[in-house]
Amino acid sequence: MEFNATSRSVQGSSASRRLRRAGRVPAIVYGGQEPPLNIEVDHNEIYHSLRKEQFHASVLDMKLDGKKHSVLLRAVQWHPYKQLVLHIDFQRVDATKVLHTKVPLHFINAEVSPAVKLSSAIISHVITELEIECLPANLPQFIEVDLSAVVAGQSIHVNDIKLPVGVKYLPHGGEDNPVVASATVPAAKRSDEAGEAEGTEESAES
Repeated sequence: MEFNATSRSVQGSSASRRLRRAGRVPAIVYGGQEPPLNIEVDHNEIYHSLRKEQFHASVLDMKLDGKKHSVLLRAVQWHPYKQLVLHIDFQRVDATKVLHTKVPLHFINAEVSPAVKLSSAIISHVITELEIECLPANLPQFIEVDLSAVVAGQSIHVNDIKLPVGVKYLPHGGEDNPVVASATVPAAKRSDEAGEAEGTEESAES
C-alpha cells in the first residue's frame, strides 16, 4: 500500500492546528541512519487508509518529494471524540534488518469445527494479534488460525499456529505459549444436556 506525504518545515502546536484546519495531518518519520523527518499527509486519504487492516500490518510505500520510502505505521493519535486523526508516527524500514511488529490474526473455519457443529460450543478469541519478528519481505498482512479441528473444551495455543516462513513469534508478558482461542460449551447448554441424560437414565430404570 502507498500514501502521499509532503515535507513539513514549520513545527509547533499552533502550526499543527493550522494544518488540521486545512485538512492536513502532521506526522513524523523516524528510524534508520537518518534524523527524524517531519511530514504532513492529507487527512481524508490517510483516514480511509487507516480503516484498512493491511495498512496497519504492511510495509508501506511513502511517496515523498518524488521518491518512494519504505515505512511502517507505528502510532496514531485520534481526537478524543471526533473521527479526526491528529498525528501519526512512521518508522523507516531497512530491507536487510529484522523488524518487530504486531500482526492481526484471522480465525477461519470455526463454523465447521466439531466444537460448534456437534457441541454448540462458543469459540472465544483470546488474542487477536501476535507480536512477531521477520525481515520486511516476509511480513504477512495477517496470520490465519484454522479452527476446523477444534473440539469442545479445547484451547488453541500459539505453538499450534503454523507461522509463515521467516516469521518468529515474540513472547511477551512472561508467556511463551499463550492461549489464542478456546471452545467452551455454554453453562445453559451443559445443564440441558445433563437434564436430558438424567431423564434418559430414569426412563431406562422404569
